[in-house]
Amino acid sequence: MDARSLAQRDPALFLQTWPPPVLIDEIQYAPQLLSAIKLCVDRDQRNGAFWLAGSQKFHLMRGLGESLAGRVAIVDLLGFSLAELEGRARASRPFLPTQQWVAHARHAAHRENWQSPRLMDIYQRIWLGAYPRLNEQGPAARDVFYRSYIQTYIQRDVQDVLKVSDQLAFNRFLGAVAARTGQLLNYANLARDVDIDNKTAKAWLSVLETSGLVYLLQPYHHNLTKRLVKAPKLYFLDTGLAAYLTKWPDASSLEAGSQSGALLETWLLTEILKSYWHNGREAPLHFYRDTDQREVDLLIETGEALYPVEFKKTASPSQNASNQFTVLDRLGKTIGPGAIICFVERDIPLSPRVTAIPVGYL
Repeated sequence: MDARSLAQRDPALFLQTWPPPVLIDEIQYAPQLLSAIKLCVDRDQRNGAFWLAGSQKFHLMRGLGESLAGRVAIVDLLGFSLAELEGRARASRPFLPTQQWVAHARHAAHRENWQSPRLMDIYQRIWLGAYPRLNEQGPAARDVFYRSYIQTYIQRDVQDVLKVSDQLAFNRFLGAVAARTGQLLNYANLARDVDIDNKTAKAWLSVLETSGLVYLLQPYHHNLTKRLVKAPKLYFLDTGLAAYLTKWPDASSLEAGSQSGALLETWLLTEILKSYWHNGREAPLHFYRDTDQREVDLLIETGEALYPVEFKKTASPSQNASNQFTVLDRLGKTIGPGAIICFVERDIPLSPRVTAIPVGYL
């Protein structure tokens, strides 16, 4: 008997046939199951009885919100992290540039006979992307995979929510967004380049964000300063998809091209996001930029402190690289240890409060 048709026709019998603990994939295709699961959960309140997964986030979240509110923990899973691809995921912790985190990452890496990934190793990962199936199939499958993914995504999620009549315009919009990864979001410029109005640009970008294709990193605000920019920074959550949409044919051309720095920053930011999300944690991430163009790529906020992070495409960070963190002193917050994440082969102290951390530790 087909499992999906049974789930849709007779949810109670489905759960008798496959009793908990059970993992149900693509749950959005059988929303009838959710009410039956709710009854089971209310009768037996053990955690972990049902593991629900789905690839259509709009429908999945709608069903969970209506049927299982207060009864479910939600974990956003992106593509494979570097730690997962290298078999270090069990030792992975949410990134924080403290001595304890650095020592733990160093130990975890060296315990697995780790070698620091070289520049082109990282750009190959950036170019290929993090989707599990694509990492299994390899670079030869990349173009077909992403072309099919975009067609499926537009026909499924976008059409269901936005009813887009001009798919070519939406394709141009995807490319324009990918070209802006790592940049401040400017709706007017984005809309002008795609020849749509601002309202449409905001609606389309909201769909990309809700469906997990992009992430908006919010600027840090503090009541003591009014000279900070208010626009978020835009990041594509899979660098392989961004590289495909911006038509980089291989990792070498990407590394040497105009988006080299932006896509490296995007990849590093998403690796840090994964370190939080894949551990079931909220990611307390911001960035700093003021009207004088002084900027810190990433701020990690804890209850008591801000931890500054810079991303650099270098293997020889300057001893003065940490000087730009001094701009944060005016915020009136405790500033914790900082980091320059770059291509050093081992962690190196740049000052008493700032460490150069290898990209491979993430």
